[in-house]
Parts: sequence; C-alpha cells; structure tokens
Amino acid sequence: MSNFLWKSLALSQAVFGASLLVSTTAIAAPSATETEAIGAEVSVAEKSDEATSVFSASFESQGKQTLAQAQQNEVNVLEQVNQYGSEGQEDGSQSQVTSVSQFSDVQPTDWAFQALQSLVERYGCIAGYPNGTYRGNRALTRYEFAAGLNACLDRVNELIATATADIITREDLATLQRLQEEFSAELATLRGRVDALEARTAELEANQFSTTTKLAGEAIFALTDAFGDSVDDNNNTVFQNRIRLDLQTSFTGKDVLHTRLATGNAQRLNTTGDVFDGTNFQTFNLTGDPSNSNDVTLDWLAYYTNLGPAQLYVAATGGIHSDYAATVNPYFEDYDGGNGALSTFASESPIYRIGGGAGAALNIKFGGGSGILRPSSLTVGYLGSEPSDPGIGSGIFNGNYAALGQLNFNVNSRIALAATYVHGYHGAGSALFDAGGFGGANVPVVGTAQANLIENPASSNSYGLAAAIRPSNKFSVSGFVSYHDVTQLGSDNDYEAWSWGAGVALPDFGGRGNVLGIFAGAQPYSINRNLTGRSTEDSDIPYHIEGFYKYRVNDNVSITPGVIYQTSSGQNDDSDDAFIGTLRTTFTF
Repeated sequence: MSNFLWKSLALSQAVFGASLLVSTTAIAAPSATETEAIGAEVSVAEKSDEATSVFSASFESQGKQTLAQAQQNEVNVLEQVNQYGSEGQEDGSQSQVTSVSQFSDVQPTDWAFQALQSLVERYGCIAGYPNGTYRGNRALTRYEFAAGLNACLDRVNELIATATADIITREDLATLQRLQEEFSAELATLRGRVDALEARTAELEANQFSTTTKLAGEAIFALTDAFGDSVDDNNNTVFQNRIRLDLQTSFTGKDVLHTRLATGNAQRLNTTGDVFDGTNFQTFNLTGDPSNSNDVTLDWLAYYTNLGPAQLYVAATGGIHSDYAATVNPYFEDYDGGNGALSTFASESPIYRIGGGAGAALNIKFGGGSGILRPSSLTVGYLGSEPSDPGIGSGIFNGNYAALGQLNFNVNSRIALAATYVHGYHGAGSALFDAGGFGGANVPVVGTAQANLIENPASSNSYGLAAAIRPSNKFSVSGFVSYHDVTQLGSDNDYEAWSWGAGVALPDFGGRGNVLGIFAGAQPYSINRNLTGRSTEDSDIPYHIEGFYKYRVNDNVSITPGVIYQTSSGQNDDSDDAFIGTLRTTFTF
C-alpha cells in the first residue's frame, strides 16, 4: 500500500472508514447478521388496508421482535454497526465498482483520490451507492471503521490465499498489521457480540411457537346507548366487547392462511322492534356467533395465494365478498374491524353483504406503468352460505349463494372506481343482506325489513357503483350507490331496493394516524312493498348520518367516539328518530 494511502489514513479515519464501510464485503459480514438479529418484524394487516391487495407482509422475520426485546441491553455496539448498515438504504443496497471514476462525487483533484483509486483497483474492497455516489465526507464511528477494516482484511487474506504476491507487498502487510492491532479491541467486541446473537437466535428458533405462523389480535371495548322519544325506553346503556385472534400462516412467503377465532357479547340496540331490520348494526356486532354470548367460534378460515398472474382466494368458512373485492371506501372500511366506521352501512356498500360463507375468487390484475391507468383488477367470486349441509336444497351449489363480478379501475394515484354485479339465490325465510347467514342465523346486517325479507325462494340481481377521490393525503371523498332487483319464485311479491351513501374522511386530523369521518346516505330500502302480516305500505326512506373521530393513542391503541343519527327506522314515518352514541376503544396486537 502506498505511503500516500497511509498518510491519508493517518490524517482522517473518516475517509478510509467510509471507503471500507460501504464495501460489499462489509455489508455481507456484519450487516446481514445484525439485521437478522435486531430488525423489527413487519406488521401484517388483518385483511389489507389497500383494497386491491389481499396479501399480508412476508413472514421471513418471524420472532425478531421478541429477540430484539430480549437483547435490548446488549446491542449497543451492534447498533453502531446497524447505523452503518442502514446508511443509504433509501437508495437501495450498495454496489461494487471497478473504477473510482464511476463515483460522480469523486474528482481527480480530491486529496484522497489516489487512495480510493488504489483501494478499488488493487484490492476491490470499495463499493458505492446505486445513484453513483460515494459520500466520502460523511462522519463515521470507530465501530464502523472496525467493521470496514475487517472486511478489507478478509479481502487481503483472500488475495494472499490465491497467491497474488505481486499485488500484496510487505509494506502493505505491515500497514494492515498496525491497523489490526489498533482496532483489535473493537474487532474482538464485534465478533463476540455477533457470536452471542447467533447463539440466542438459534435458541429462539428452536423454541419458537412456529416458523410459519404469527398472531394478529384485536380487542374492542364499546360503551353504547340509544336515545330518542321512545327509543331510550327500549334500551339501556351497555358495555360490550369483541375479540379476534387471527393466526396468519405463510408456507411460501407469498401466501397467507387465515385461521381466525372470535368471541363477543355485542347485541343490537332496539330502534324498530323488528328482527329483520338491520339498520342499527355496528361492526363489532359481528362475531360469527349468532348468540353473541362470549362463546369462541372459528369465524373465518381463508387462504390467499398466487395462481399465475391472478390472486386466488379460497374460504372454508366466514368468507364475505369484501375479503377479495375492492370496496373503494378508504378510511371507513376496516373489514369489520375496530378502526374504521362504526356501522356496517358506512363501512362498505351493502352489495358486498349479499351472501357469504365458503367459496373461491380470482383477482386478475391489469394496467400499471406510468400511464393514466394504474394497477387495476377484474374480480370474480362465488360464495355459498350452506356449504356443509348435505341436505336437499343445500350444499355449496344448491343452497343460498352469491356470485360476484367486479371491474376496479385506479386512475392515476388519486381516483378509484368500481362497477359491481352480484347474482344470488335465497331460500324462503332468508335475508337479502345477511353476509352469508351471520353465523347460521338469517339476520340482516344492514337495511330495513322491506329490503331484506325473502318470503319465498328468490333470485336477485344487484348492481353497484363506487368511487373514491383523494385530492390530497389529508382529504378523501368516497361514495356508492346500489340497486337490487329481487324476484320471488311462485309469487307476485317481487320488489326492488335501493341504497346510496357518501362520506368525507380527514386522515391525520389532529395527529398522525387519527381519522375524522362523516358519512351520510340511505340504508337499503324498498318503497311501497307489501309485507305479509303488515297493515300498511311503508314508504319513508331510512336516512343514516354517522360521525366519528378515531384518535390514535399509539400504534396499538385507538379510541373512537361517534354518533349515528337514524330517521324513519323500519321505513315507518311514525318511528322516532334515533341517536346511537358509542365510545369504542380498540386494541391491536
């Protein structure tokens, strides 16, 4: 190594250290190990916040969070190296260069140019950033310098082993020996820490719950009451709960098996006195257990994977259309979780509540690139509501079912559109918007009795449009309209139903992660429909206005106060207007 190089090293550790520490060899040695050891694990969304994506994050980082917590007091030294390893990651990983002239920020007039040139051309232990820069002026610690020195020592030993004596001189070896002695303490500390972390990692892997499965949980506490001229006489203040435990398993890193257990005790408030009225359903009423008696049930079992260019969804139980189809209702839709809208009506278009259970779907993507049409999709799916019943008129194909087709368009990055068609079959005594039977009970989860009650076996054809516009990152407008044509076989009591709604959401309102949302529209209703046993024709439209504010306490806790204003419950103009107030606290883990 030239005298000029040694003088350069003596003048500045930073220059030589930066030269060494962005080398590919250095990245391969300490950085890979410490990343495996103390990197935070990637969180997995329960059903994906992006409506067009059904995949959760990769499971390659299983157990890392636990390991990081266990070793918090012993990684101070490695954190120094971690800062080096993560330097420049926003630009991608470092890449090896063959000539110093490849660096756009290194000029022949620079005082360290010859030193860098020697390290690159003679030893090959210099790497730059993908944008073609070297960043020679950044500061570094002695630990960073030690890690880079270790990498170049490995390279020199490799050259010696391959008998390249013409490249390595005696002076070079003497210089390297002096450097190695000076940084021997740091090198020994680094090796010792890495060995300890590797041992602990092996122990954790040997005793972990599963190498393929992680747990995502949610617990909801809700304090709720209803108010009105006579409504409050039919209800008391209640404190309700719902808990979901979702075991998320990946076998290839690109697939997810959801095995979700749920329990809860949330009952619907009484604003109409009609079991077939679902206008006051809130999302935490849905547990998969029709009795809502805190019994634990398997309320969702579904698998997502790639099938060529398409995404395949298969549900064995508890499947609904919004599991695989884009609902185009950002910030209100949380897949019936505890961080979106309060009600099932405001969370997604009622067209996605027609049918459910077991079945399969394909999501075929198209578009993309830099054109006006961004990644979009064609979605087809089929769900049967009585898949396990072998009786006549039941089963996956002969019982209640709903088949969906949808075109979803993303125009630039600010506009999303969806056109949806659903064809369904419904047995006598069913409800049109029952989400597949709601745990075995034919109870609607949205809409009035006039829009839901199926008195005779019937077929339905439903059409929906939805749109979302996001002018800025802190303002979103979304809405939907749906039309439903129901033909009841063997009777002349066919009917039509309508629903529509629109909402405004202000994300990050008052702080990061908060959401202020207002949604208004008409619950599914049917005008001038005669129902058996009813003396009058109901004609009023049941309007629904909802406001909520989700306050994010931290990454795992949110508090959502909100109110729902409902008019003409049961489409009856004599019904009192009702106010439903809720204070919802959601814990995710």
